[in-house]
Amino acid sequence: MLLLALDTATPAVTVALHDGSAVIAETSDVDARRHGELLLPAVHRTLKEAGTELAAVTEIVVGAGPGPYTGLRVGLVTAATFGSVLGVPVHGLCTLDGIAYAAGSAGLDGPFVVATDARRKEVYWARYDDARTRVTEPAVDHPADLAERVAGLPAVGAGALLYPAAFADVPPGMPEYQSAGALASLAAEKLARGEELPPPRPLYLRRPDAKVPANYKVVTPK
Repeated sequence: MLLLALDTATPAVTVALHDGSAVIAETSDVDARRHGELLLPAVHRTLKEAGTELAAVTEIVVGAGPGPYTGLRVGLVTAATFGSVLGVPVHGLCTLDGIAYAAGSAGLDGPFVVATDARRKEVYWARYDDARTRVTEPAVDHPADLAERVAGLPAVGAGALLYPAAFADVPPGMPEYQSAGALASLAAEKLARGEELPPPRPLYLRRPDAKVPANYKVVTPK
């Protein structure tokens, strides 16, 4: 196996290669506005670090969000394009699951919450029994509306750091953004157990920020 993992659902543009036993190369850049510009160079650097070529990839996993519309689709479209060109399977995994897996690897145990920045003063979030077990569907909410539901639970992710009034317990040393290495390791574990991974369908959870202007005047030639 040579599994290529990538994720652009958070400000981190992150790429990793996993050989079925361990992550062999990983590249991450944090820039919320340059996903499209940074992703392909990150893939190139990761392949170069591993001493291999894209043609050697046998499977692809991409973070399916939730995440902002524009950034999220950069990763999904790139993964789909690579899969089509290479003729290899493309899987999708919830981005929050990758962050949860990384939190577990960093030592977090027991129930906790993952929260990422959804902009508009909201967070994308989900609750976990442990690093591999999500117990709620991903959702988008205002932090103030979550305070009672997440009270007493440790929280990880950039969303938790942004809203300490709602997420009071943020353990130190936990991941803030997605890591493609964690996503790849989680996918490799699932595949080794014979699990069928979901297709790469985006978890947008809400409409995009860009909208067609209302009440605009249509001009047609005479």
